[in-house]
Amino acid sequence: MKRFSLALATLLVLAATALVVAQQAAPPAAPPAAQAPAAPAAPAAAASPAPSKIDKGDTAWMLTSCALVLMMTAPGLALFYGGMVRQKNALATLMQSFIIMAVVSLQWVLWGYSLAFGPDQGGIIGGLDWIGLRGVGVEPFDAYSKTIPHQVFMLFQMMFAIITPALITGAFAERKKFSAFLLFTVLWATLVYDPLAHWVWGDGGWLKKLGALDFAGGTVVHISSGVSALVCAVMIGKRRGFGHQPMQPHNLPITVMGAALLWFGWFGFNAGSALEANGLAASAFLATHIGAAAAALGWMFTEWMSRGKPTVLGAASGAVAGLVAITPASGYVGPMSALIIGAVAGAVCYTACNLKTRFGYDDSLDVVGVHGVGGTWGALATGLFASKAVNAGGADGLFFGNPGQLWIQVVAVLASYVIAVVVTAIILKVVDALVGLRVSEEDEVAGLDLSQHSETAYSAGGGYGELSSSSGAFGDALRTAEAKARLTH
Repeated sequence: MKRFSLALATLLVLAATALVVAQQAAPPAAPPAAQAPAAPAAPAAAASPAPSKIDKGDTAWMLTSCALVLMMTAPGLALFYGGMVRQKNALATLMQSFIIMAVVSLQWVLWGYSLAFGPDQGGIIGGLDWIGLRGVGVEPFDAYSKTIPHQVFMLFQMMFAIITPALITGAFAERKKFSAFLLFTVLWATLVYDPLAHWVWGDGGWLKKLGALDFAGGTVVHISSGVSALVCAVMIGKRRGFGHQPMQPHNLPITVMGAALLWFGWFGFNAGSALEANGLAASAFLATHIGAAAAALGWMFTEWMSRGKPTVLGAASGAVAGLVAITPASGYVGPMSALIIGAVAGAVCYTACNLKTRFGYDDSLDVVGVHGVGGTWGALATGLFASKAVNAGGADGLFFGNPGQLWIQVVAVLASYVIAVVVTAIILKVVDALVGLRVSEEDEVAGLDLSQHSETAYSAGGGYGELSSSSGAFGDALRTAEAKARLTH
């Protein structure tokens, strides 16, 4: 573990150093040839400076949206996931969302942004022209940011790149090595997220040229993470005792707080994708809210009819499912279409989450059912409900006279499935060969908080005392983990 951490840190430092040297190595321009002094010219009126294309209102809105989307990862997703795991894994789950903000930020600056949005290479990937943010300055870049600095657009897209791999962590919660998680995150962001972002949003991306509509990340964010989560759940395997031991959430109040923060931050996620403070941003804001509200009720009433009682966790999960589903459509549909998309998402995602027991995979925190299924429905629903009356820059969907748009959306969904499944499986094989994917049985029973971080989330009502009370072989293992943690502290 120490060798891995040292190697990773050294790699990042060397990469950053090389980029700085490369950017500063260009020879300075030759000085102009000496000329005879010219006669003084008559004073002329000072030329008026060219008006800046930067709009202060748009820039302020986009910087606010950047902060809102970052808040979705931590504290939003961190609390949402952290409350749903067992107490012994609470800190480890929070840590994954928190540290991703650091890891992916550096990956994005060093090479990720260039791969995702750099000059197109055959519709598949961006070039390395912007590696280390070389050439990404404070002036607008017309292909992406007509009225805001290019760096602001880069920052906004960075926040999307951060939250997407964080979503996957819910599928392998409570059993993956921290070293494996770090390596997986860097590889997945580079080999899955960056190419897919270029396909859909990059200037010249093949799905963008095909006409696929994805306003804020149905394919790029939610389908990619949800499908990759399924691959992780299957290849890493079930938690010890899954299906035989109770694995209830340890703190539902913080899960609900996390869901509420996600709902709040999602306005930056979707409305910010208009890239301007304009009517389209307002329309996307409204659609986002209506979709989340309808899905919370759709999930709640479906669960009520199915199980006899509505649960708090169900309502919170339903709201998130609605936010997922409305994301690709938010900039293309009106409020009534958003209501339908959200209501269907609530019922469909509830049903999908219940299928995991039938199929036998352990998706710890329902990433597949909420993000994979919700993202798929949202992408297809965009092909049904999109309207040029809402966004003249988009396209009409099937219900507005353009059945071809639905087929384009199907192609985008299938393409997202293929890259996520194939590349994620390869990454997991590589990570397993290098550092191993799972913690040992002893470490898993002790909990990732102790085994991976030598800490416990709560000093009262659990932690060391709870672990030490266990008996038998597992009790011995737990007391060994406790002793190691005490020595570390």
